[in-house]
Amino acid sequence: MTSISTSTSAFYDRAKNDIGGLRSRAEALQAQLGSGDKLARSSDDPVAASRLRMLARTDKLSNIDESNAGRASADLTLADSALKTFADYITNAKVLANNAANGTLTDAQRASIGYEIEQIFGNMVNLANSRDSNGHALFGGESAGDAYQLNTVTGKPEYIGTLSAGDLALGDGQSISRGLTGRQILGTEPNDILTKLQKLAADLQTGVGDRQKMANDGISMLEGSLDQITTSQTLVGSRLNWIDLTTERRTNLGELRADEQTRIGATDLPSTIAELQQTMTVLEASQASFTKLSSLTLFSMLN
Repeated sequence: MTSISTSTSAFYDRAKNDIGGLRSRAEALQAQLGSGDKLARSSDDPVAASRLRMLARTDKLSNIDESNAGRASADLTLADSALKTFADYITNAKVLANNAANGTLTDAQRASIGYEIEQIFGNMVNLANSRDSNGHALFGGESAGDAYQLNTVTGKPEYIGTLSAGDLALGDGQSISRGLTGRQILGTEPNDILTKLQKLAADLQTGVGDRQKMANDGISMLEGSLDQITTSQTLVGSRLNWIDLTTERRTNLGELRADEQTRIGATDLPSTIAELQQTMTVLEASQASFTKLSSLTLFSMLN
């Protein structure tokens, strides 16, 4: 009797384990189809789980780099637009200086031209105090306030920003300056463009001496100033191109990571569905076989 009891118990235990294993596998496959994830927990495949965690961390860092690139691109685009306006102002001032250099004009007429140049100077100061994408000084480096102010005593423009614009990381050890400072664009006082333009306006209005010569000197000064602005435009353009290149590379790497994440962690629908169908078929057959075998007795066999 002990032998028969033990064999019967073993039969039921094996059947229960076999059917339980099939049910667990079927449930796991159904969960994969429902969630789209191949791994329910790290223990399912520790190596694959570790790789997926690393890819996820890389994605988070890439998102930060993308945000930095977006900010740098926005600020540099604003700087590029402002530089075009600077160039327009200087070009207009040069046209006025050319008019003032005409030998047929009177000093009163040159004074009127000087007043127009003074208005351009005021517009340029306002433009130099433009704001970036965060509302800070566009050309003030890392300063939150204005980049320039007029001295309360002399009335001359003074740069009050920081020495550098600050760098933003673009990933893979690459970084870029988010803009240019006023001194990088306009020069260092007292030989900066703003000061020289202010002096030209004053000379034409109240200067003592040959105002026609002052106008001619102003033309040369403005030509050099225009070249200075053009150089800054070239620098900004090259930085924008560099951001585009790093963005393209980051996008390509992101696509590669996404493919790897899909390959490692995503459910392969066709194969999973096929395996689930096979598992369910085997489970149903096992349950049917167990039911039939468990109902048999020695007497039924003898009959």
